[in-house]
Amino acid sequence: MTHDALSRPMVHALLADGTTVCIRSVNQGDHDQLQGLYEEMSTENLRLRFFTASRPSAKRAADRACGTTRPGYRALLAETKDQVIGLAEYDTGGTGTTAEISIAVADGLHHRGVGTLLVEHLVSAARAEGVTAFTADALSENREVLRLFADLGLRTARRFEGPEVRCTIELDDSDTYLTAVEERGRAADVASLEPLLRPKAVAVVGAGRKPGSVGRAILHHLRAGGFTRRLFAVNPAATSILGVPSYPAVAALPRTPDLAILAVPAASVPESAEECGKAGVRALLVVSAGLDADQAGALMTSCRTYGMRIVGPNCLGISHTDPSLRLDATFAAGHPRPGSAGVAVQSGGVGIALLDGLSRLGIGVSTFVSLGDKYDVSGNDMLQWWESDSRTDLALLHLESFGNPRAFSRTARRVTRRMPVLTVDAGRTDAGRRAAASHTAAAATRTMTRGALFTQAGITAARSVGELLETAALLHSQPLPAGPRVAIVTNAGGAGVLAADACAEAGLTLPAPTARLIDDLLAVLPEGAAVGNPVDATAAVTEEQLTDCVDRIMRHSGVDAVLVALVPTAVAEATGDDLVRALTAAPARWTKPIATVRLEQALPVELLPAGGGTVPSYAEPQAAARALAHAGRRAAWLARPAGTVPDLDEVDTARAHAVVDTYLDAHPDGGWLDPRACAELLACYRIPQSPWAWAETEDDAVLAADRLRGADGRVVMKGYWPGLLHKTAEHAVHLDLRGDAQIRAAFRDLETRFAGLLTGVVLQPLADRGTELFAGVVQDEVFGPLVLFGLGGTATEVLADHAARLAPLTDHDVHDLITAPRCAPLLFGANGARPVDLEGLEQLLLRLSRMASDLPQLAEADFNPVLATPGGVHVLDARVRLLPRRPQDPYLRRLR
Repeated sequence: MTHDALSRPMVHALLADGTTVCIRSVNQGDHDQLQGLYEEMSTENLRLRFFTASRPSAKRAADRACGTTRPGYRALLAETKDQVIGLAEYDTGGTGTTAEISIAVADGLHHRGVGTLLVEHLVSAARAEGVTAFTADALSENREVLRLFADLGLRTARRFEGPEVRCTIELDDSDTYLTAVEERGRAADVASLEPLLRPKAVAVVGAGRKPGSVGRAILHHLRAGGFTRRLFAVNPAATSILGVPSYPAVAALPRTPDLAILAVPAASVPESAEECGKAGVRALLVVSAGLDADQAGALMTSCRTYGMRIVGPNCLGISHTDPSLRLDATFAAGHPRPGSAGVAVQSGGVGIALLDGLSRLGIGVSTFVSLGDKYDVSGNDMLQWWESDSRTDLALLHLESFGNPRAFSRTARRVTRRMPVLTVDAGRTDAGRRAAASHTAAAATRTMTRGALFTQAGITAARSVGELLETAALLHSQPLPAGPRVAIVTNAGGAGVLAADACAEAGLTLPAPTARLIDDLLAVLPEGAAVGNPVDATAAVTEEQLTDCVDRIMRHSGVDAVLVALVPTAVAEATGDDLVRALTAAPARWTKPIATVRLEQALPVELLPAGGGTVPSYAEPQAAARALAHAGRRAAWLARPAGTVPDLDEVDTARAHAVVDTYLDAHPDGGWLDPRACAELLACYRIPQSPWAWAETEDDAVLAADRLRGADGRVVMKGYWPGLLHKTAEHAVHLDLRGDAQIRAAFRDLETRFAGLLTGVVLQPLADRGTELFAGVVQDEVFGPLVLFGLGGTATEVLADHAARLAPLTDHDVHDLITAPRCAPLLFGANGARPVDLEGLEQLLLRLSRMASDLPQLAEADFNPVLATPGGVHVLDARVRLLPRRPQDPYLRRLR
């Protein structure tokens, strides 16, 4: 058996020019190709690789890579269309944590990122095996390999020894390295999408001669939309369709299209994809639906073999409104209005609604992609495309699933600092909370997990398509507010009350006007006006008076945004429309956001022309308030510096891995750790635990209680047996035990009631009074570890007072976790009480996060209760469940 070939699965990834390559472990069948890789090198490249131009070196190198398995050695190769184009290897010599590395890239393929991509995958493999550094010897004149090492993003040291350079590369898991990998991945991703979104030629495969087919509808859209590049149809039964030349096969086209649109029956999709790949097509748009597993597998095999990116299947299509391209390859009813919003959706119906809404609002669309079943191109790809696209300043997403949420989160955090990223939080409801044994798993709902992702990434999450469009209208047209303080101005008291309620419900604040502002406003408003918040300007207010009022509020430092609620009246000469027109003539001089509410408005949201820009107008005050609240949260997120993951002292990761390995060796299917193993694991991360002792007999329990008794002499006894999770529910806990007699009686009671089950008891001193909290983590196979925190005790699930963030936690995340639950005032000293040990609480959450990040086998951990007092924070009861999972590198560059 060769070098761990089964443990490193084959993956596909992108080179710098967007080409798809396969990265996999070397096997014995690769010998001839590897030898050929070296033999076909120029004499100069052979010399740079082996320090000699000797041809026999090629065979020896291939022999080494394809030899039998040996400890500490790994070899990965890159291939395209079954042709090996690169090799990277490391060797520790069987001992130690430092490995020698070597790289070889085929002649003619330098400067395309082959070597860098291989090294990134080798770094990931090495870290998983405990390797902490690479070393490499190179000739000082080998500038290419020296530049490769220097540009990796890892700490690299060089030592010159005559004509040679000794390089040492530290395999730190640093943000600098992740950022460098992301930048390389972004450039490669954008390059790979060029044939899809900026094709020079397009072919529609399956365009019918008669009306009614999807292919014909897409061909019509392309032609009617004025696609500026070459356009073909593929149909063996026609020479022309809708005036577009048609050919019998892709291979018969006069030129190879960059993009092929497959609108054929599901059974024909694999064959059509294979034909496109052989012809050299670079991208596929598959609108066909209903592929079974075999057809889907064959489609993806063709795409990966021939390096084609794919959108779909089962999708509405794509559109790129650049006037120099005018690509509208959809079967929507109309053409999208050109504009600045990038849109990516999984649902075609949602896509049509967003296209119509954005066109109606005048925002328009820069790029639209209906992802469909999302076999390949994803929301993450589109974020990176929009990041590099100067025409896009607003990103809208509708994603029902995430392939790699942690990579998506890092991308979104970067992109949302450049433009607003909005999403519909689709699929919020499970069929209720999933059946789960622990409090943590029960609390970790899908809504909570997705909410944590969106909050940490700075994504604006709406609950409906309507709310998404309402928020997009405000973010597109108005500056961001500096805070949550809103002033309401109305010409009807009832409308003002509705607006005030809506703002309060949305989490906005309504500051009372200062005495000076009251005087300023009364000076310009009609008699009878009431200046508070809301400001009731009365039905008699004129255009000039309303504008002056809003202008003075805008200049007031205690207000961050203005909401104007208007109703049509017959009192003043100015109609409701006149008042709106007066308002919209002024905003050019206003630097704070303004929104209007017109209760008679037919459409939910409109963008009204205003002083060279636009002002959003809403039919309902709730919509306006939600949009302002979203804008305020975005402003706060942007104003906050990026968080950092704090360094933690006294963490023994190696010992923690040993605890996990020991348990899983004895329990291959995983399970819950017993109290002793659980305590040992927590000790590896210095997670503070209440003093405890384990006893398996009555006499042992008495001795343990004597050691543990505090000043008042009271102890707690908790029964244990494998599978026990909720001790209180099973009545397996005795509290407030005093003296040996009570200890013995409690032990006998547990021993009698749980005969045949009980394996021992845990004894602890009776805890002091304090706030009972809950902390836990659940390892989501898609999202990664999710840390939860909130009110603890036996009612934790009933009260459901929890907050959640995805690990690893930054300093900001920990602060947000502690302040988000409703019980937070108890921690900070409510009603004159002293605050709990907040620093200790932060440390506990950070250490829990670190434990979950270090150990992918940690399926869930449940600390309940955690006792927080002014003097410290301690875990009183802990449970940890392990599963046999291999570590995954969520940031490794690879395609879905």
